[in-house]
Amino acid sequence: MRAAARLTARPRPAWRSWPSSRADRWALAAVLGLITAAVLAGAALGWLGRPVRAPAAPLFGHVLPHVGPGTPAALLVAWAVIRWGPGLADRLPWRRLLAVAWLAAVAWTFALALVDGWQRGVAGRLTTPFEYLSEVPGVTDVPAMLRGFTGRILLGTPDNWAVHVAGHPPGALLVFVGLDRIGLGGGAWAALLCVLAGCAAVVAVAVTLRALGDEPAARSALPFLVLFPGAVWTGVSADGLFAGVAAGSLALLAVGLSRPSRWCLLAAGAGLAACAYLSYGLVLLALPAAAVIVSRARRSPLLVWAGLGAGTVVATVTALGFPWWDGYHLVQERYYQGLASARPYAYWVWGNLAALAICAGPVAAALLRRAAATVAGTRTPAVLLCLAGLAAALAADLSGLSKAETERIWLPFAIWLPAAATLLPARDRRGWLILQAATALLVNHLVLTSW
Repeated sequence: MRAAARLTARPRPAWRSWPSSRADRWALAAVLGLITAAVLAGAALGWLGRPVRAPAAPLFGHVLPHVGPGTPAALLVAWAVIRWGPGLADRLPWRRLLAVAWLAAVAWTFALALVDGWQRGVAGRLTTPFEYLSEVPGVTDVPAMLRGFTGRILLGTPDNWAVHVAGHPPGALLVFVGLDRIGLGGGAWAALLCVLAGCAAVVAVAVTLRALGDEPAARSALPFLVLFPGAVWTGVSADGLFAGVAAGSLALLAVGLSRPSRWCLLAAGAGLAACAYLSYGLVLLALPAAAVIVSRARRSPLLVWAGLGAGTVVATVTALGFPWWDGYHLVQERYYQGLASARPYAYWVWGNLAALAICAGPVAAALLRRAAATVAGTRTPAVLLCLAGLAAALAADLSGLSKAETERIWLPFAIWLPAAATLLPARDRRGWLILQAATALLVNHLVLTSW
């Protein structure tokens, strides 16, 4: 009788055994617990009169449920990538796959941005008084701007820079000045540049993995890179642009060491140095760069060419009048002249990690668990790059110079976490993709992001 009962028992529903690994389920529960704790603690501190200075903590924005013209498109793109993405990633020829992935990422990012509408979500995003474009009309002499840049960083100085310009080296401002000078001024063109460059990071991560000898890992990662929840902030913020430049530079480093190619290494060094002039925190790209170098240790003597490229950029900008170290020290002072001085480190030192978890998506919990368990035995490029991205974010976190808004500021680091998607069992991947897409859709429809 008991045997017959066992034979006729209904099979366990598939959703109840997802993820297939109990350890992954615990990792997912832990990261959801972290996010929940950050939300509740942020709200409780506000009710107690000790606000953390981010209305939708741990995210920077306002809780405002809404839909928009991008809603149907975002749902359609998510469904298409979940339905066909893994299969296409396995079958398509490499170059065609990269083109399809980039176009899908652009569609996903623009659809999410348009949930907030064209003006509020795209064209007007970079035109607020806090943003770079507000300072573009005043830059009529670039060498003079570079020579006087540090003198306008601190509050209280004559004609001090807008918040985002003051908080970064002049490279970011120069990008938008250059765009304006070629006749592509205004918020719409600036937004387009940020989205197109930011989505290029999807391709750059895959190219890096393939150049380091792991094409299967690159193919496994691409659907997760396309549905990266950080696309909410890639569209539209300058940090999306930074992520694209950073990932592209690391891809050049990987290609240059693998072929080898001196020209690629020169360009990689110049690109990585340029990143330091886009955002001070991007000096932490040294960690993922080290992961690339470790993966191609036998070619390390060729790094002299990357050093030459980096040195050329640093020497040129310094000669033109902007001393990076002076700017960095002044930014530390300016940081605590503004809102950051009222943001409690005791909350944000762990609240930032909840924001990172939302940006990278819940799958990052399983990927980091698996990568940490794997690194002691098999140090594949995918594992090293995933952990290097986390290490860079942790270093930024502990510095105390990243309190809130890290869901966008850490985009150049978070984009490397999906590199380890190859560690996931094939049967679990669509489930994780659903969760990744759901995270981005929920955030974009429940929170009106701002910066």
